[in-house]
Amino acid sequence: MRNWKGGWKLLALAVFLWLGGLLAAGRLEVQAAEPETIKVGVYAGDIDLSGMTEEEAVQAINAYIEGLKQIPVTLIAGGNQQVATTAGELGLYWKNTELVQEALELGTRGNVIERYKAIKDLEHNNKVYPIEYDFNVSGINTVLLQKCVPYDREAVNGSLKRENGAFQIVPGIVGYRLDVEGSIDVIYDFLTKDWSESAGTVLLRVTEVAPKGSAEELSQVGDVLGTFTTSYSSSGSSRSANVANGCSLVDGATLYPGEEFSTYEAVAPFTEKNGYYMAASYLNGKVVDSLGGGICQVSTTLYNAVLLAELEVTERHNHSMIVTYVDPSADAAIAESSGKDFRFVNNTDYPIYIEGKTSNKKITFTIYGKETRSESHKVSYVSEVLERTDPVDQITADPGQPLGYITTGGSAHVGYKARLWKVVTENGKEVSREQINSSSYKMTGRTAVVGVATEDPNAYNEIMAAIGTNSIDHVKNVIALLVPPPPADPGAPQ
Repeated sequence: MRNWKGGWKLLALAVFLWLGGLLAAGRLEVQAAEPETIKVGVYAGDIDLSGMTEEEAVQAINAYIEGLKQIPVTLIAGGNQQVATTAGELGLYWKNTELVQEALELGTRGNVIERYKAIKDLEHNNKVYPIEYDFNVSGINTVLLQKCVPYDREAVNGSLKRENGAFQIVPGIVGYRLDVEGSIDVIYDFLTKDWSESAGTVLLRVTEVAPKGSAEELSQVGDVLGTFTTSYSSSGSSRSANVANGCSLVDGATLYPGEEFSTYEAVAPFTEKNGYYMAASYLNGKVVDSLGGGICQVSTTLYNAVLLAELEVTERHNHSMIVTYVDPSADAAIAESSGKDFRFVNNTDYPIYIEGKTSNKKITFTIYGKETRSESHKVSYVSEVLERTDPVDQITADPGQPLGYITTGGSAHVGYKARLWKVVTENGKEVSREQINSSSYKMTGRTAVVGVATEDPNAYNEIMAAIGTNSIDHVKNVIALLVPPPPADPGAPQ
């Protein structure tokens, strides 16, 4: 028995050495294994995969999917706007990519009988694997946001126009808002359940937004609730133009009950394109030129009209320095740099209309609505100054400049602390007095730089003493005494 096993081993070794020799001599060729191909009669949907390799089958099915991606789909957005897209943009992708491997393995899996049966079945009937595809929700969402949401339209509330002393009602406009989440569901359901792999149309979920303001509601407006006027007669042309421009941007505003009005949003941005010029304004306690200088007279005049109409003030700021066109604490500043705004709410039960007019360098705001206060009810506002600080000149001695040199700058502003009282009377008798705000205004003095360089110790002492008085006017008088004017030019014309 042992000899028999040993003989077989010797025989196997001999065959191995013989084959090795043939290979070394180049007399035996080894054929490379042919790539596996799919059996005849195997399909993916309508695509015949017979004889294809795995790579060829994948390419064929991908080409089919790419064709589906080009099929147009029309989406109906707000205002019945037709939005063109494709199945590919809506996220179409091939879902069951494993079918190629299954097709490749058909007739090679299972035992001998199972493999034989699979191959014999193909001789009588084709094997068809369905191509399954799906849609990526993120693709649908992107199409809706980028292509359909832009057709949304804000509702435009009904409003009023006042011409020749009479009101005209301007009807509102219906708005549209796309329901993105609901529209994703509608598109996905259509593509996965109803789509026939041909051009289709989907009606998106769009919500209509009704405008505020019926003709009946707006017709209630007609009574003057409050009106106030300020003058800008001392203003130059640029500041006057800014006041008139800001007034025109507020004029015509209609506010419904509960709505808040932002003066800053109404008059901004402060650019040349929006009608503004460079003019003096307050910034951190200094007078500087800026685009829109003077706009605070617009907000201040409107503030006083709002107070007389007894609307609800939700934001108000005083100026950094006192203004001259209203009493202390009766002003309302707006400023882009510091975020100051003047805001108020229509706290009545009816719409209100704001009319702004400028004439003869006067600005007037009138607030119209429906008067519900009794005729005996009167309201007024009283400014109370709590503290006054007179301006003090600020003088700097400059030893690098000769005696007689002086430069001045800035303007003087009195500092104040004040508060505003609301006084209500009924039938001429005071029934309430309420503080509605308090304000603090910076004191600023004039500034001057004075040269003190001189070889005369007496003159030096006199000019330094003059500087110590903190009076620019006194310093100028002392300079006039210490430094005689230059002699007249004999060649000058007499």
